[in-house]
Amino acid sequence: MALPTLVDAVGALPAFARVLNTVPAPGDRLTIGGLPGSSDAVVLAALVSRLPTRFFVVLTEGVPQAERWLADLQAILDETPVALYPPREGFGEAEPHAEIAGERVETLERVARGEVRVLLTTARAVLELTRLPTALRGARIEIRKGDVRRPEEIAAHLEEIGFERVPMVDDVAQFSVRGGIFDIYSFGMQDPVRLEFWGDEIIELRHFDLHSQRSTREAEVAVVLPVDGHLSDDAEETFERVSVASLWPPETIVLLPDDAHIEPEIQRTWDEAQHHLDLARRRGEDVPKRDELFQPPGDALRSLKEFGTISILPGAGTGADAVFPIRHPDPIDRDIKRLRRIVRDGMPTIILCDNEGQAERLDELLNEDTFSPSPAALVIGVLDGGFVIPDPRQGLRVLTDHEIFRRERRLRRARRYATGATLEAITALKSGDFVVHLEHGVGIYRGLQTIFVGESTVEVAVIEYEGGDRLNVPLYRIDQIERYRAAGDADGDAAPPRLHKLGGRRWAQQRDKTRAAIQEMTVELLDLYARRQVASRQPHFPDSAWQKQLESS
Repeated sequence: MALPTLVDAVGALPAFARVLNTVPAPGDRLTIGGLPGSSDAVVLAALVSRLPTRFFVVLTEGVPQAERWLADLQAILDETPVALYPPREGFGEAEPHAEIAGERVETLERVARGEVRVLLTTARAVLELTRLPTALRGARIEIRKGDVRRPEEIAAHLEEIGFERVPMVDDVAQFSVRGGIFDIYSFGMQDPVRLEFWGDEIIELRHFDLHSQRSTREAEVAVVLPVDGHLSDDAEETFERVSVASLWPPETIVLLPDDAHIEPEIQRTWDEAQHHLDLARRRGEDVPKRDELFQPPGDALRSLKEFGTISILPGAGTGADAVFPIRHPDPIDRDIKRLRRIVRDGMPTIILCDNEGQAERLDELLNEDTFSPSPAALVIGVLDGGFVIPDPRQGLRVLTDHEIFRRERRLRRARRYATGATLEAITALKSGDFVVHLEHGVGIYRGLQTIFVGESTVEVAVIEYEGGDRLNVPLYRIDQIERYRAAGDADGDAAPPRLHKLGGRRWAQQRDKTRAAIQEMTVELLDLYARRQVASRQPHFPDSAWQKQLESS
């Protein structure tokens, strides 16, 4: 039994059949009720599965509510694409937070390509005007191996769409040019890309690691997206501002949750925007007018009413067009004996657990009596709230472990973009420090210099070797250099190392000896682990329920 079972159970209810048969046309409104816990998200998931050509929008009052819907739908709709379009953090046009700026542009890019079935957004986000949609149509670029492009034109385009030119890329929305090497880290990229030019032709296209700056794998295509609110003056004149709702197809269905006070929130955002813009002007900042950043509330509400709307009424949904018989589950309040009694009342029960540890803990607690195993199904998955479908044929109880143990549900959203070590951190060396180059051995660091290569300049780290020979290491190869460390460094008693000769054999011989010693140690460890594997001892007592509870907490 798994989460799709919930969609089937809700989809079999007569109330759902009424909703499916009266799906609102553009401009119409349908009200539904009786959806406690996360059953509202399950109803939407059932609609998504049965209306494969429709685009759905969940419009919430604020970001926390949108993130709750996002987490629920991602758990239920395992493979159906769901995305969040968050509002800006501030009231200006530029979004300072990379995570938010990236999610906004990536979501709009996916919506424009038709890759999103369910969009989560907020009242404030639909009030905003942004150049992103039109910029995506005219400013995004795709780069492939074999393309013929002038590097200076790519650099000018990146600066126009909001990228920062840096000596070495260590964050998103940056690019660097070092001779024939061109690094770009755009929103929408899992890893940054490195372009290698021969003249104007791109002869190599690879991903690279931000921390080591080392190429990792070939890339088929690099899609570069504009940066929200950071377009150049010329680009701003080219791309018009539009609302996110203007991108939705006419047959879109907008779902309004029962806690969404959309109209008051839109009006509050409109009034608060004027206040913040006035404060910015008093500080001497040059900010646009309010109607350049937000559409008037009346216009936003009228545009929303052009779509088919499903409103979820709170509570039992009295007076709704379709009322579901779903109710809240009985409270458990950490009473395991009560939980055992509830799950044995004959109704199929699913208990959703955050992780494997929680599932093992509950399994141990529910099955203390080994002669009468618990009928409850333990499933790894997280929903915001449980619910009960008391239908005589399709009855189902859904419980969540965080409600059983009275814990807050924790929404975990991984960072979208990596951040590498800065150039200053990587090159935190003083002239005269001993360093080790991966291919050439121990030398003396002599600082950074700028040298000419053909018609361009490249910044290099200079390393001096025995006899005064010098090696210029381009910064995109800086991962091959490390500070020299030896026993006694912490006490300051380490003797200075002997320098290697550039192009000599001594460093290669030392590496070969070290490699052979590591292989010998590996054989010894494998032999040790093999002997441990076949060794036996007296068994420990089985883990008790209390030990499992401690471990999973």
